[in-house]
Formats: sequence, C-alpha cells, structure tokens
Amino acid sequence: MNNTVEQIILITGATDGLGRRVAEDLAATGAILLLHGRNQQKGEKLIENIRAASGNSQLHYDNADFSSLAEVNQLAETVTAVQPRLDVLINNAGLGAGPRPQQRETSADGYELRFAVNYLAPFLLTHRLLPLLRRASEEMGEARIINVASAAQQALDFADPMLEKDYSGMRAYSQSKLALVMFSFDLAAELKESGICVNALHPASLMDTNMVREWFGTPQTTVEEGADALEHLVLAEELKGVTGKYFNGQQLARATDQAYDEEARRRLRELSRRWVGI
Repeated sequence: MNNTVEQIILITGATDGLGRRVAEDLAATGAILLLHGRNQQKGEKLIENIRAASGNSQLHYDNADFSSLAEVNQLAETVTAVQPRLDVLINNAGLGAGPRPQQRETSADGYELRFAVNYLAPFLLTHRLLPLLRRASEEMGEARIINVASAAQQALDFADPMLEKDYSGMRAYSQSKLALVMFSFDLAAELKESGICVNALHPASLMDTNMVREWFGTPQTTVEEGADALEHLVLAEELKGVTGKYFNGQQLARATDQAYDEEARRRLRELSRRWVGI
C-alpha cells in the first residue's frame, strides 16, 4: 500500500493539526481523500488550499459534529452512498481535556463528551463503514483502519463509565483513548480473516497543535513527527497483514493492561453497541 494513487482514504478531524498535515501529505501522493471536520467554512478552505498546493482534484469534504451520533450516522450514509469502497479509515478526530478540565460536559445524546467524541463516534462510524472496507479488501487485497489514540490511557471504571461521580478532563480523555485501543484490539480479532487490518497509534507526545497549546501550553514534538508515524501505518508495505497492534510512533508498544483483558473488552463492546444503537 505504499502507492496511494486511487486509494480512497477517509480522515476524520482533518481541518487542523495532525489530520490536516496528513491530508496535505496524502493529497500529494494522488490519493482520493474524504476529509471530515465540524466547521463547513474551514472545511471548504482546507479543500481549496490542498487542491492548490497538490494539484489533486479528488478531494471531498463532509461536515459532522461527532458529539452527535445522528451526525455520525449521516456522515456514514453520505460516504456509503457515494463511494464504491474505502481503502483506509483514519479515526483521528478528538477532544483533549478542555479549557475547563474540572467541568463535566455531555454530548447531544447525553454521554460524557470526551467519551462520545473520542470513542463512541469512531466506534459507530467504523461499524457503519465496514461494508465499504470489506469491499476494498476484496477488490484491493487489504483495507486498513487506524485509530489515533494516545499514550495517556486510564482504565475504565464500569461502575461509572461516564464519570458522573469522579470527573476530571484528563481522566475523561485518557479513558476515552484507552477505550479506542480496546476497540482496535477487539475489532481486529473479529475481522482477522477479512483482510481488514485494525491498529491503534500514539502518534507523538504533545505535538504542536491547538489542543496541546490549550491544554499544556508548550508542545514537545512537531506535527510532522506525528504525521510520519500515522502515514507509516497507512503506507508501509511491511505492515501488510499486521493487525491488532498498538504503536507508539513507528514502534510496536504495549498499551495499558486493561486493553488486553478480554472480559473488559467484551463488556465495553456490549455497552458500546447499546449506547450507539447497533
């Protein structure tokens, strides 16, 4: 998959930071890019700028607020109605701890906001797009799902998964990112004979993004470093068939212990299916 010409790639959270840089880089390779954001004006400007810089006219933008499961479903319906297949799904959109990390917020559906955006939205979107990913695997030999997680991980408390009793923005963020890793491992096992590879990634620590500047102040790494790691999972031929793994940058790594607990993953899977209505 080191040649992305005619590859159809969906990147969520593509209007800023890591998603934007990866979109710019992959556009230059000739990929067909489906770019997602939650601000229509920024999305249209993004398409205009990337098209001018890359000469790639196969760029498409869709707007969806991932705090609403209805909008996630609408995005999936739009992509499914238009695209013949989906070669790569990059679940990148997410929220950090927020500017007021002690203030608990909820999504349009009543779920803890970071859990909803960082985990439930990609959980639902991925399941809705599996038919397109299966078609790509059948036609092209493989499809890839890359879930952008974080090294910041905290075990889920199944007695209070929405953090109604003991909330902090950092805990909410870290829990949602571990849930995304658990989902990656669980889905990889489910799809192991399908040719669809599912992996989770911590791209780089404290990249120079709006989220990090709002949250921590001073970045420690560049967006380019994170983009290199993410693009490695998209492009590397040596990763063909590699699935169910967690990467820290371009290296295999170990996630928090709960990610390897099959019973915990089963409980999360069953709850998640109920929460998103599948």
